[in-house]
Amino acid sequence: MLRAQSNFAVAAGLLFAILLWGGNNVGTKLLVSSWPPTFTGGTRFLCAGFVLLAILRWTKLLGTHHPLPAGSKRRLWVQGGLSLAGYIVAFNGAVRYTSPSPVALYLGAAPVWALLWEGAADRSRLTFRRGGAAALALSGVLVLVWPALKTSTLQLTGEVLGLMASVLWTNYGRQCRALATTLSGAEVSAQTMWRAGVWLLPVGLLEVVQEGLPFDWHLGAIQLYCILAGGVVAFAIWNNALQHWPTSQVLLFNNLIPLSTMTWSHFWLGEAVTSTFWGAMILIAAGVGLGQTSLRSARTSAAIAQPE
Repeated sequence: MLRAQSNFAVAAGLLFAILLWGGNNVGTKLLVSSWPPTFTGGTRFLCAGFVLLAILRWTKLLGTHHPLPAGSKRRLWVQGGLSLAGYIVAFNGAVRYTSPSPVALYLGAAPVWALLWEGAADRSRLTFRRGGAAALALSGVLVLVWPALKTSTLQLTGEVLGLMASVLWTNYGRQCRALATTLSGAEVSAQTMWRAGVWLLPVGLLEVVQEGLPFDWHLGAIQLYCILAGGVVAFAIWNNALQHWPTSQVLLFNNLIPLSTMTWSHFWLGEAVTSTFWGAMILIAAGVGLGQTSLRSARTSAAIAQPE
């Protein structure tokens, strides 16, 4: 019973993070339409990382603060911070050239990369049920994106960057899972975020010199939301989930981000919800459910096979 409650809490947290990320995706679109994309992502992560560090150091809301383990600083800079920096550059660039919903659809393919990644390391994980879960989720993504591909003039640059973002997001998830063996999820988020911001800041400042930085309180409020909701809260939840579930299972929930993003886009950007959307959502939800069932079955089999 305790394990079931724990799984329910992880799933509920991920759903809340997805809601926040939908708003973050739409907010990012509004920001990068006026602000340089690397500067926008770098300042967001720099601020969010320091806010998380402050919460960890002076409160117990996100758990106990621990000194960094010996030898972890280089891993945090390269495996964590640089991975996150690469992801946000690709994501912000993709959002600048396309609408948020198609970019969210590219991210929906992340579970496929995770399953293939895990399968390359351990072929016993390439089960029929897990492959079916990935196929269902990808089918939902294709159902959603197909009308846009036929009716919209999506920029090739945006498509390539969106695909790169999905692969880089998968890689960051795997790096975070490795780092979480010695740090909590919130600590991984904090330490990788501010380092990503430092990686990005020199390029971001160069962008500001070249493009300028128009500012108003509306854009400032959106950036604040992206820092606190899309950065601090959502990333802490996501990294906590990676401590309890495999990367591919957590990333299956990414297939719900198009639903959240399209809902936010409908109300804030005036994007129409297509007639195929609801059918695609059913496929995505089925993929998420099948993926969880597969992993629970694998854990049960492993527990039965474990000698006392």
